[in-house]
Amino acid sequence: MTQEITVNNSTPQERDHLPVLTKICYGLGTGLDMWGFWLYPGVAFAVFNMYLGVNPMLVGLALTLIRIYDAFTDPIAGWISDNFRSKHGRRRPFILGAGVISGLGLPLLFLVSPSWADQTFLGLSVVFWYMLLSNLIYIPIISLFTVPYNSLGNELTPDYEERTSVMTFRSVMQKIFEVGNFYALRFTNLAWFLIPGTGRKNTLRGMQVYTSIIGVLMALFAIIIFFRVKERYYEKVVIKTKERIKLASSFYETLKCQPFRMMLLLGGSFTLGTSMVGTLGYYTTVHYVCGGNNIVGDNWNFWMGIAFMIGGLLGGPILNRVAYYLEKRKAVIVAAIIGIIGYGGSWFLYTPLIPWLQTIASGIMGLSSAGLWMLHGSIGADIIDYDELDTGKRREGSFTGCSSYILKLGNSLGGFLAGSVLNFAHFDSSLAVQAPETIFWIRAMLACIPVVGLILVIIFITRVDLTKQKCAEIRLALEARRGAV
Repeated sequence: MTQEITVNNSTPQERDHLPVLTKICYGLGTGLDMWGFWLYPGVAFAVFNMYLGVNPMLVGLALTLIRIYDAFTDPIAGWISDNFRSKHGRRRPFILGAGVISGLGLPLLFLVSPSWADQTFLGLSVVFWYMLLSNLIYIPIISLFTVPYNSLGNELTPDYEERTSVMTFRSVMQKIFEVGNFYALRFTNLAWFLIPGTGRKNTLRGMQVYTSIIGVLMALFAIIIFFRVKERYYEKVVIKTKERIKLASSFYETLKCQPFRMMLLLGGSFTLGTSMVGTLGYYTTVHYVCGGNNIVGDNWNFWMGIAFMIGGLLGGPILNRVAYYLEKRKAVIVAAIIGIIGYGGSWFLYTPLIPWLQTIASGIMGLSSAGLWMLHGSIGADIIDYDELDTGKRREGSFTGCSSYILKLGNSLGGFLAGSVLNFAHFDSSLAVQAPETIFWIRAMLACIPVVGLILVIIFITRVDLTKQKCAEIRLALEARRGAV
């Protein structure tokens, strides 16, 4: 248990301010996270089910297995980066190398032939096996970027308020890059990808071209981060530590931290509840709001992405101010309530009568999501200080890897549940117009499951006892023990 520290409030701590350019350059990494991790599950059903005709249950199973595998690679990546030492630090070499390789390798995830959809191996579509094999190679590479990158964000500043500012910048830029995910399927609507004489688009070819373009940007962003963002704790704290963190104990030791366990449950609940939204929301838009018209649905999906981005751009700064006046924990509750309104309201706002109403739901979702993840990251940095005072170790990589493990398990289960809902609802990719009961179940799950997840978020955040005062006490104790950074 972290020792009690008394703060002399008459001598307030000096604020630590990072240059705005540093925050912006760090925020570029969210582009790699968005496109390297979130793009694939967001378009997989459209490419492999709706275009190639692979069974949706099979696509959902592939995504689940991929994310479970992905979850296990993250703690290993965190452990590796925590123990790595070089003249460039312990995070930046991985950010550069893995970032460039993951960007250039992204198009390979879609390097399949349409004929494979009808071919089987061990009774299952060859496309299914390619999804597994390609990600078996790709996932460890992107993990070696994302985990060190997110760990770096936790060690940019020791300041309670400035950590929220860093995460706000990251959140805002994340929402900007997230538009790239929403635009992906609209990009495939370009005339270049229309199949002559059919009026049908070649979604697969379009995605191959699109991922090639954004892959180059991913590599460029990784290079910028390497040269423009420095590791704050490395020379003053980490390099002086001779003890190495053991892989077998890194996961278990992080779970001994009570505030961290609560944040894991919080993040897992939110991820599980909302990971289905991208898939079920897309199907609802295309087959309910747009009556089965893919092209019109993709266009609306793009504008919903814009609305989500606008909501996200507002969500970070707004919840930042709420956190400043009410503290971070209460700000999380506010963000969760906003999310309940948005996700629950999707039942009414996704309607063929007034299609643009769905953009309102998307904007509210974006505001809530951006605020929650911004606060999740900021509180996570406070928890690492809490742990350092208790154990004497800076373990950003272990905490980030463990957190990512739980969040991705939630995401993988969400992907499987999305596929299961589609299968349960008897969705038929060959039909433009689906049965009324099929539409009902897709809409019901879209509205209900995220609300349950957000209610759990409220419950778990009340059990995280890290107030602004307590975090100030922890910082003073750490600086008294090992000096300021």
